[in-house]
Amino acid sequence: MASRAAAAAAEVAIELLPFIRLYKSGRVERLIDNGTAPASLHDAATGVASKDVNIDPAAGVSARLYLPPAAGAGAKLPIVVYFHGGGFMVESAESVPYHRYLNALAARAGAVAVSVDYPRVPEHRLPAAYDDSWAALAWAVAAACGSAAAPEPEPWLAEHGDPARVFLAGDSAGANIAHDVAMRAAAEGRPAIRGVLLVHPYFWDASGAMGPELEERIRREWRFVTGDPDARMDDPRLSPTSAAAPPLALLPAARVLVAVAGADFLAPKGRAYHAALLASGWRGVAELEDTPGEDHVFPLRQPGTAVAEALMDRVVAFVASA
Repeated sequence: MASRAAAAAAEVAIELLPFIRLYKSGRVERLIDNGTAPASLHDAATGVASKDVNIDPAAGVSARLYLPPAAGAGAKLPIVVYFHGGGFMVESAESVPYHRYLNALAARAGAVAVSVDYPRVPEHRLPAAYDDSWAALAWAVAAACGSAAAPEPEPWLAEHGDPARVFLAGDSAGANIAHDVAMRAAAEGRPAIRGVLLVHPYFWDASGAMGPELEERIRREWRFVTGDPDARMDDPRLSPTSAAAPPLALLPAARVLVAVAGADFLAPKGRAYHAALLASGWRGVAELEDTPGEDHVFPLRQPGTAVAEALMDRVVAFVASA
């Protein structure tokens, strides 16, 4: 009986490569593990200080803050609220690639960065990641304003964060979250968003541009992350260009930068989003950075390479100019 029970526990309920394997016993095996890095008051490569903060301990929402070394007393800096990728299932704000990337971004852009550690699937199905990411944005802005709405004073944001220069940024699933949070800000009439940066966004549309196998992969993933076997593919959270989605013209930002990679199967969706935004009547400036020959989230996988540095230059210029 014991061996039979052990065999049953080892049975796979669902496997979504390259992200996750869920067993019938309930055990979760995350197939992407890039290790974690601790926060540090002095990053050797950039001089950036970082620390972990609890935003809502009851809900398990936290973030890692980054403060550049150039932050003088009372200097007000842009705030970049960043949402990591990983298909809603893997990675975290502590993951080595994200810690390294946010250190570099904070240093080069001269910004206070808030890397949100939102809850992951399958322990927390969507919309938990969206709701808690929205809460993280609201917390960051309240903290920068010195508002009583912030549960605990946060000196880095209160002293150095400029609530008039807030940027939302993310890659892959994190870019998906960034768009959703921006549209929620539009619906709620707050806070003001200066710019939105979407790197290799995890979007879907009905074009079929990815081919049937990849389209089916997205369908399986979306049903899994929502926990709904009947989840619709025109869900505005997944398909912001669908007829069911709020008009892109409402996007509450003056500038948007969409970055895609030529060898990334999601690139057609990012290009379609950019084109739809331009055609929507939105009054801002939408830029498209299309890197030929590179694959999904290459800046995180290939730090220090010429192409990664070139995209970082665009990101830094975007924060500086928006």
